[in-house]
Amino acid sequence: MAGARELPPDKVLVQRLRDGDEETFALVLDTWSGGMLRLAMSFVSTKASAEEAVQDTWLAVVKGIGDFEGRASLKTWVYRILVNTAKACGTKESRTLPFASLLPEEEGPTVDASRFRPFGERYAGHWAVGQEPRDWHIPEDHVLRGEVRGVIAEAIDELPPGLRAVVTLRDVAGYGSEEVCSLLEISPGNQRVLLHRAGAFLRRKLEVYVSSTQDVTTGGGGHGLR
Repeated sequence: MAGARELPPDKVLVQRLRDGDEETFALVLDTWSGGMLRLAMSFVSTKASAEEAVQDTWLAVVKGIGDFEGRASLKTWVYRILVNTAKACGTKESRTLPFASLLPEEEGPTVDASRFRPFGERYAGHWAVGQEPRDWHIPEDHVLRGEVRGVIAEAIDELPPGLRAVVTLRDVAGYGSEEVCSLLEISPGNQRVLLHRAGAFLRRKLEVYVSSTQDVTTGGGGHGLR
């Protein structure tokens, strides 16, 4: 993003926050709050509750920064406070989410079964005629205008809570597998399932967007695709 400022190393960042540097705090707030809000929405039922959880997290960070020991990165420490705070908010709303228990609810095919050749046909299980994944050619101006990022952001917001939390931590906040498992208290296997299903959902959303874009640029029908 043009004009965006990079955060200094943790050692510098922590010291500035301990010194009460308002400019540094505002920079951290602006850089991390968007992802934190999206993650908080995985634990509570309303955006207002999520915003409250994020606000309470930042208050806890300000009060507790003097006790930060550096055993994990500052960002991980902040996100761990957020998860605990959001879970507490969710408990008040009777919406506590044990992530592992989401897996049975998420069972089923990640792609509509009607897109494959049915059992009994030759090449059963292969793509049905006309249902093959289409080549993606996104016009450059759509990318530059940020339309694709907007589609992805909206799709992430539509994800079921467990899936949204994993995607937010892995692909938005940039955490590794072990950190995500630790933060959400899920097993590596559960994380892989959640991440796989989230990826399938996001691909479907992008497929719809790209198909509509290509239909417009080819005059309808998308016959110019190869």
